[in-house]
Amino acid sequence: MVAIAAHDPIPVTVQPDGLKGLLGVPAGARGIVIFAHGSGSGRLSPRNNHVARGLRDAGLATLLVDLLTPREEQERANVFDIPLLASRLKGATEWTGLLPGIAALPVGYFGASTGAGAALLAASDGASRVAAIVSRGGRPDLAGSAALAHVRAPTLLIVGGRDLPVIELNRVAMRHLHAESELAVVPGATHLFEEPGTLDEVIDHAARWFLRYFRDI
Repeated sequence: MVAIAAHDPIPVTVQPDGLKGLLGVPAGARGIVIFAHGSGSGRLSPRNNHVARGLRDAGLATLLVDLLTPREEQERANVFDIPLLASRLKGATEWTGLLPGIAALPVGYFGASTGAGAALLAASDGASRVAAIVSRGGRPDLAGSAALAHVRAPTLLIVGGRDLPVIELNRVAMRHLHAESELAVVPGATHLFEEPGTLDEVIDHAARWFLRYFRDI
């Protein structure tokens, strides 16, 4: 068990798989957002930490978690094993449901790159308690069309305006989503949203989406 974190994230070990994470909970949190990182990224990702900080400023708790152990990361195939990553994400979700003061909060997923595919696959489980999903520069197609059709959580797909191949992949994925969905294109942004101000636009879009659907819980 872990004590409730302050606004600034604290290191945690996420069970049952012993995964390393960073948990930050602002006072009066209105929900918790669990991050699913893309390939080659993790809980220390500067981009995802920037987004997480912005979401905490908006009143949302955040959990950045490495979905693989250090040993598993050495096997490159694991980084692209979407079912494995999705199962770990579901485990992390169940873990947050055991934390005092957090268990009752609505849950959202924020998936980046391949992590978006894992987030959507995890949310396609009929027992999922995920209330909203946001994808940043994501590959929702990696969840598979059958899984996308079973996602019930409203899903926001954020892509960079200069990331043309991924824009098209997201548009195709939207055709398979039966849940409410929206495509938000950030002008001038490339795949990693490295251009000045583009990640702040991601924060604005994501906070709007999560707060909108957490309000209904």
